[in-house]
Amino acid sequence: MRFYSPWAFLLLLIIPVILFRYFKKGRTGSIRFPSLESVKQVSPSPIFRFRHLPLFLRLLTLTLLIIGLARPQKGKEIVREFSQGVAIEMVLDHSGSMASEMEYGDQRLNNLEVAKKVFKEFVLGNGRTLKGRPNDLIGMVVFARYADTICPLILDHGALLQFLKNIHIVKIKSEDGTAIGDALALAAARLQTAEEKLKKMTNNPNRSQPFQIKSKVIILLTDGVNNAGKMSPLEAAELARKWGIKIYTIGFGGREGVATIRTPFGDYTVPTGMTLDEETLKAIAKKTGGIYRRATDEKSLRAVYEKIDHLEKSKIESLRYLDYQELFPKFIIAGLFLLLLEILISHTIFRRIP
Repeated sequence: MRFYSPWAFLLLLIIPVILFRYFKKGRTGSIRFPSLESVKQVSPSPIFRFRHLPLFLRLLTLTLLIIGLARPQKGKEIVREFSQGVAIEMVLDHSGSMASEMEYGDQRLNNLEVAKKVFKEFVLGNGRTLKGRPNDLIGMVVFARYADTICPLILDHGALLQFLKNIHIVKIKSEDGTAIGDALALAAARLQTAEEKLKKMTNNPNRSQPFQIKSKVIILLTDGVNNAGKMSPLEAAELARKWGIKIYTIGFGGREGVATIRTPFGDYTVPTGMTLDEETLKAIAKKTGGIYRRATDEKSLRAVYEKIDHLEKSKIESLRYLDYQELFPKFIIAGLFLLLLEILISHTIFRRIP
């Protein structure tokens, strides 16, 4: 609690003056009695015992009115956070070539599963080199011959990771391929309309948003060459550049790709070859202001995400302020009530007869 006008408490100095004048001994009237013996035997009445009650009520009234004049206020600290995050579209290749395998810890997994696990670390953090992206809008587009939106741009990353679990390598031959251009164009279109979708999330497009998009980026991870789709990768990159979207490209996979084939006679490891188009990936990144990195295993892929995590920072600002509630009406009302009570009893129970 605070007092907006603390100088008002100087008026409390009036109270000692009132008390002094009230109890000041002076000449009083007198009545002659032939004997005081009978008077001494008379006990004081209850009203006489509380004869100072009107004075007490008047002083209490004065005190409450002075406190009200000082304007007591109750302050409540309000903290409002404003996040300036990054809108990120993850564009992930799940074509047949991603079936090539590599080591992940003590396991041997295909490239897609390794890419999913390291991306999960990028989103949630790993407690070491990656802190996570809790304040960013993240969505996901996957592609083989066709590009599909797996998850829209959302802040609920738990839901995003549920979608991530359902991404698998394509099994149908007619759906296999690598449509990098179409996937980039789809991701860019999602980011272009991100502000509009953000307003819908808050259900009030007219108010200031607690979340603001600081920048828009696409992270493209592939191990192949564009061989499907209607739009070329460089055309899609030009579209992204026009919309102010930065593209980070990752060429993923070992130099000598291998895959495990399971047969009735056992599992066999066969080479899959590498057809990564690094020149195009470099051109995409350069055109949009991003970077290209080659990742051949789990550790180098994590290092790429660490680099992106360092380049694309989110910003959180906290606005702290005190919201004060006026309390003086309570003291004023209480004081006026006591004043009325003092006037009432002074003219009835404690009425003085001249």
